[in-house]
Amino acid sequence: MSESIPASWASVLEPALATAEARELGGWLRAEEDAGKQIYPPRGTRLRALELTPLETVKVVILGQDPYHGAAQAHGLSFSVPEGVKPPPSLVNIFKELESDLGIARPGHGNLESWARQGVLLLNNSLTVELGRAGSHAKKGWDAITDACVAAVAEREAPSVFILWGSHAQAKAGRIAALHENGRHLLIKSPHPSPLSAYRGFFGSAPFSKANSFLGENGRDTIDWRL
Repeated sequence: MSESIPASWASVLEPALATAEARELGGWLRAEEDAGKQIYPPRGTRLRALELTPLETVKVVILGQDPYHGAAQAHGLSFSVPEGVKPPPSLVNIFKELESDLGIARPGHGNLESWARQGVLLLNNSLTVELGRAGSHAKKGWDAITDACVAAVAEREAPSVFILWGSHAQAKAGRIAALHENGRHLLIKSPHPSPLSAYRGFFGSAPFSKANSFLGENGRDTIDWRL
């Protein structure tokens, strides 16, 4: 894989990157791009979540499925889009819940980098996707890498919050629970914020206030969710 590994995650990811699965992923991605397929996010931004949120700073993990598959949307952070790009429906629903939960008005952009810089790891299960083909890079090797990231946070002593929206994110819940003792972390589960499922329990789930309450009760700085 051609991406530069952020220093704080290097020891965590080196074993995962040495696996046959990860080596095959790198070769497969190169072949896809050489064949002219448009892959998002662009090279050099695929580990952006790890760059902005060093392991020692992680307080909250928000797991997504895979990057947005529309042109210019994905920039390496789950659910986030660059400024100037229209927020997709799932992100609009996240902002609706944020307003309902904490009274924070919907921002004028969809860039979540400020969350990442405060310790919110915005990680997708798969870190790449082909233009227009949601889920196209699932089961291609990214799980070994993202599983290692989730495990590293779960193994730390510092109490952290895992926000798991939808079945794909919740598939990692068993792994998280097995790696932390005495319930020192908080797992928040709800349906995905997609318009297809948001009304089945995402709205009203209050993940942002629950996360901050837990962090404060455990002596960690809370997140300023304003953008």
